[in-house]
Amino acid sequence: MASGWANDGAVQDQIDSTVDDAVARARRELPKGESLKECEECGETIPEARRKAIPGVRLCVNCQQKKDSENSAFAGYNRRGSKDSQLR
Repeated sequence: MASGWANDGAVQDQIDSTVDDAVARARRELPKGESLKECEECGETIPEARRKAIPGVRLCVNCQQKKDSENSAFAGYNRRGSKDSQLR
């Protein structure tokens, strides 16, 4: 008998999918290759300590902070929706 409600595992499947998407996005953004000596955005010198600490680093601290704050605006989306939207 169909009740119109999702099965018990559907909510967990949605949560798992959202987490998987976030992990994949984070992995795509990990630095790769040799560290740059100069920031690819502004051209400032990237200190040797930063290059050693973060293999494959491409941005200076200031440019990385700007990028991080821009990326924080995109925090993914809630696949479940709100209870109100489910009741409509």
